[in-house]
Amino acid sequence: MKYILLVPDGAADNPLKDLDGKTPLEVARTPNIDKLTQTGLVGSVQVTPLDMYPGSDAANMALLGYDPVKNYTGRGPVEAAAMGIPMDPKDVAFRCSLVSTNGSTLLDYSSGHIPTEEARKIIELANQKLGTPSMRLFPGVSYRHILRWTGGPTEVKTAPPHENMGKLLSEIYPVGDGESKLKTFIEDSINLLDDLPYNRMCRNEGKMPANMLWPWSPGRAPQLTAFSKLRGVTGAVISAVDVVRGLGVLSGLEIINVPGATGYFDTNYAGKGKAAIEALNRHDFVWVHVESPDEAGHAGSIDEKIRGIENFDRYVVGTIIDEMKSLDDYRLLCVPDHKTPISTRGHEIGPVPFLLYDSRQPIMGGGKLPYDERGEAEARVRLPEGYRLIDDLFRG
Repeated sequence: MKYILLVPDGAADNPLKDLDGKTPLEVARTPNIDKLTQTGLVGSVQVTPLDMYPGSDAANMALLGYDPVKNYTGRGPVEAAAMGIPMDPKDVAFRCSLVSTNGSTLLDYSSGHIPTEEARKIIELANQKLGTPSMRLFPGVSYRHILRWTGGPTEVKTAPPHENMGKLLSEIYPVGDGESKLKTFIEDSINLLDDLPYNRMCRNEGKMPANMLWPWSPGRAPQLTAFSKLRGVTGAVISAVDVVRGLGVLSGLEIINVPGATGYFDTNYAGKGKAAIEALNRHDFVWVHVESPDEAGHAGSIDEKIRGIENFDRYVVGTIIDEMKSLDDYRLLCVPDHKTPISTRGHEIGPVPFLLYDSRQPIMGGGKLPYDERGEAEARVRLPEGYRLIDDLFRG
């Protein structure tokens, strides 16, 4: 028996006037998922606790079966694990985003999705000029980087950039332990970066500059029990984003690199589907994460969100169910980690639909509901604790 966890990040949404009161999941053409719903179970799940921010870090931790209330320490240390950054007990890792600002307002959380090679040059310069023996920057992918602060604070309130576009910097600066040093770091970064040749070029071309560093979601390294010990199987994770890959590292899963997997609209969907099948020849569990619906939500793009969901269905779900016919019996769980509504361009707390499928037999109680927000609203199976959902995947 093989076990498959599919996460179309942020695919859930709210009804939109531009879609005649429907959601992207309702409108998207998903023939492969629709086929699974005929004998599968569509239900409702509250992935993260209602009193916790529904970030992809805590949410995907829950979907993997780890209670975020007990295990979550922050996004920074999870991404640090993915990047292989050493963390001593006194080290605190911040996710450090390269963002765009006009000096008073946060304009864009991704610096226009800056290319990794350009971002790396900027982070290396910033580390030379702003780094200290206790504070060091590590370059990651595109706008996603890490600030490691030895002896740094964890009791500080920080603002996720993707949730605060258009807000005044003065309204979202860090508050709490270490706030003064963090504010100085942020303001020093714009003084250093604002007039770089790359940013002058971006402005001349009407693009967003990469002119500020924004640290957020700090924490010390979490300790997770190995997934294989909890479930009795080995597994692998396929994702382009460090927050998911980091959870894979911390839980002992094999990290699979797919050429062309970008974490954006242009990601290699087909490559992820094929890599999942290859992984299931070595393991009994695979976790496939696709970031593009979430990015489309943050961008406020209805077309890209629909396209991302359709590509996920065609190239990931379709490839897997076609190839599994000759590989083995399997159980499959498909669930977004949270909503990323087009209307707000941020994450939203609330239940999302899940689909549980068994290749051997129908799952009772499904009622042939559609896999979308309508199905979630009508579902008879409603789970209030997201970290328990994976138990249903492994129950069969």
